[in-house]
Amino acid sequence: MDARRLRKIIQQFTGKKVMVLGDFVADEYILGKTSRISREAPVLILQYASRNVVLGGAGNAANNLAALGAEVLPVGIVGDDESGREMIHHLKRLGMDTTLLLVQRGQATTTKTRIMAGGQHTSQQQVVRIDRGEFNPLSEKSEAMFLEALEEEIDHVDAVVVSDYQYGVLSPRVIEKVNQLAKRGNRIITVDSRYRMMSFRNVTAVTPNEPEVEEALGLRLDDRDDLVRQSGERILKQVQCKAVLITRGSKGIALIEPNGKAGFIPIVGTDEIADVTGAGDTVIVIFTLALTGGATFLDAAQLANVGGGMVVMKRGTATLNQDELHQALGRL
Repeated sequence: MDARRLRKIIQQFTGKKVMVLGDFVADEYILGKTSRISREAPVLILQYASRNVVLGGAGNAANNLAALGAEVLPVGIVGDDESGREMIHHLKRLGMDTTLLLVQRGQATTTKTRIMAGGQHTSQQQVVRIDRGEFNPLSEKSEAMFLEALEEEIDHVDAVVVSDYQYGVLSPRVIEKVNQLAKRGNRIITVDSRYRMMSFRNVTAVTPNEPEVEEALGLRLDDRDDLVRQSGERILKQVQCKAVLITRGSKGIALIEPNGKAGFIPIVGTDEIADVTGAGDTVIVIFTLALTGGATFLDAAQLANVGGGMVVMKRGTATLNQDELHQALGRL
C-alpha cells in the first residue's frame, strides 16, 4: 500500500459531484436509562433520555459523500411524515439539493427505530429495533420522474452510487435505466444492492458483503478465499462489471477483477468492531470517489478498506472525513 499515492487520491475528493440513487432510510435512536424490571412483564423499564434521527440507507451514503467533500445529488423518496421532514432538513443542512428527493403523500418514510438502553456508567446497548414502511412501491408518476432525472443528470455528475435495499425506489424499469446508462460506459456507476445485485448489468462495480454473495449465488463461502474468488468471478461474468468488491468483516476486503486478478486486503487496525451499521455505505462511497479521481481499482479498494476499518469503530450510523482518512494512513 502506497500511503503517499492514496493521500493524493483523497485530495481529489473535494468537489466531485455524485448522484445517490436509492432507498433513503431514517435511522431513529431512542435512548433510555435502565430503571428497573417491570411488574407487568419480565422486561426492562427505561427512563426516556433523548431521541435522535440520522440519515440511513442511501441517506448514509449521501452523508458520507458530503463528509468527504463531495457535492451530492440525492434521488429517492421519503414520506410526508416527521421522519421524512427530518431527513430533508438534514440533507439541506449538508448543502444538498433535495429537488429529486420526492415526498410521497400518504406514505410513511422507511424508518428503523432502535431502542437503546444503558446505565449512568455503562455504554448504550440496542435492546429492540422497530421497522416501519419497509416497502413502498413507486407510483407511476414518481417512476417517470426518476427515469427522466437519470437521463438528464447523468452528464452532470462524476459518478452514480446505487443504494438498493429493495424498499421500492429501484423498480425494474429504474434498474433497466441504470443498466442502459452503464452500458454507455462514460460514467462511474457503483452498486450496493442487498437482494438484486445480479439484476444489474455493465456497471463499474458492485460491492456486496459475504452474506449477499451467498444469497445471490446460493452457496456458502465458509470464509474460504478460494470460494470468495470463484464467486467474485461468477458475479463479474453475469453482471458484466469491471470489478467486484466483497466486504468480509474482520477479514477485510476482496477485490476481484477480470482476467483472474484478485486481491485480498486484510482489515486495517483492530478487529474489535464496535458497530457495523452503515459500514458498507462508507466503503462504496470511498471506493467510488477514488475512482472518479482516476485511481486504480486496487488503490480505490485499499482506501475503502482503510475507511471501512475506521467507521466500524464508531457507534451508530457514522461518517468519516478527509482528515480522518489522512490520519489513518499516517498510522499505517
